[in-house]
Amino acid sequence: MGKVTGFMEYERLEEGYKPVPERLKHYKEFVVGLDEGQSKVQAARCMDCGTPFCNSGCPVNNIIPDFNDLVYQGDWKNAIAVLHSTNNFPEFTGRICPAPCEAACTLNVNDDAVGIKSIEHAIIDRAWTEGWVQPQPARIKTGKKVAVVGSGPAGMAAAQQLARAGHDVTLFEKNDRIGGLLRYGIPDFKMEKSHIDRRVEQMKAEGVVFRTGVLVGALPKDSKVTNWAKETVSAEQLQKDFDAVLLTGGSEQSRDLPVPGRDLDGIHFAMEFLPQQNKVNAGDKLKGQLRADGKHVIVIGGGDTGSDCVGTSNRHGAVSVTQFEVMPQPPEQENKPLVWPYWPLKLRTSSSHEEGCTREFAISTKAFKGEKGKVTGLTTVHVEMKDGKLVEIPGTEKEYKADLVLLAMGFVNPVATVLDAFGVDKDARGNAKATTDFTGGYATNVSKVFAAGDMRRGQSLVVWAIREGRQAARSVDEFLMGFSDLPR
Repeated sequence: MGKVTGFMEYERLEEGYKPVPERLKHYKEFVVGLDEGQSKVQAARCMDCGTPFCNSGCPVNNIIPDFNDLVYQGDWKNAIAVLHSTNNFPEFTGRICPAPCEAACTLNVNDDAVGIKSIEHAIIDRAWTEGWVQPQPARIKTGKKVAVVGSGPAGMAAAQQLARAGHDVTLFEKNDRIGGLLRYGIPDFKMEKSHIDRRVEQMKAEGVVFRTGVLVGALPKDSKVTNWAKETVSAEQLQKDFDAVLLTGGSEQSRDLPVPGRDLDGIHFAMEFLPQQNKVNAGDKLKGQLRADGKHVIVIGGGDTGSDCVGTSNRHGAVSVTQFEVMPQPPEQENKPLVWPYWPLKLRTSSSHEEGCTREFAISTKAFKGEKGKVTGLTTVHVEMKDGKLVEIPGTEKEYKADLVLLAMGFVNPVATVLDAFGVDKDARGNAKATTDFTGGYATNVSKVFAAGDMRRGQSLVVWAIREGRQAARSVDEFLMGFSDLPR
């Protein structure tokens, strides 16, 4: 694929970033993508490796060598056709996917992997510019009605596939805009929401009906989950009005930190903090927005959500930002012969970290301190792994100043009340219990109710959500029609 000797002739070229002082002034994307010539050179590095592990490393099974070869040949229109054959929204994955395909790249065994993500990014951006992304309405309507609950990447992918199969699809979203955690969990500087908006317009032209501000079931009164719903629809009503229901809500129940002082003002979940800024960026007026201006910010949690809190806090104008990770610092370079082609454990430094952040590893929070009901700091201790457990290291206690603490330790399960409303059985982690079998996959214990994405598998990547949405769409189509031509 590509140029046979390309991987020996060309070095990997990373996408660039605009300077830190410039990008901290706004919330727009700042990645400088590859131009046509650079994309061709990077595609030329794709090896004719015989067994392309990148395909299986990619959750949606993108046909990576083929679109690389097409870019190398200058056939961009067929490149987007190949990319769209497995991935409904490459503009999402080309921006925020961590690229497990690159970890699995054969060239990654002893060299720098092919820049698959940057090539994907270039293909879809050019496709939109050239007008190649067009609605694909069904030629024949089935008369079957499907409700999709949750408009994140899983719900959007499923809704688009089902609409193209000829079904009448209604997509329900409890918040005021479509996109789920893509809309209100991902900062705009990582992915501007115009990318969601133009897909929504495409899907409307394909027949998908969008209903925002509609909560299916009910949230507990003390819930911290983002909810701007204006009306409520019961599970019974959906089951009565539709021939099938697919639950694709995100995993929004944040993991808490129950230590002394947790009830102090100024300690918030990341998903209380991040959605507010996205709403402000969209032009909404918010009273009492959580802000980091002039504050010492502590972010507890070393993953992507924590990194997003770091980037947003720096744009607010925080005095300092410190990020805690309870696990030990991983190596800067993985042992490739040992872990390839699997996802490696190694130190990952995001663009937000580069904008200004102190990172602390192997550290645990013991208690929050405060004055007059407001958090002023916290007490920590270093930990180490012994017999498979993290234990405190005596004498390592330390005090940190904090005016704002953001809890970004992951998500434990979807909003349970949605599953409870339908009577769906849950697994040990509180997710919807459903298999991914080829026959009857994604079906729950409740007749004609299916579940996919975070709702079924728990907190995961956008690329996994798209995969599950596509596969669930096929299962729903089979359930309704007895067969399906949709790809799995």
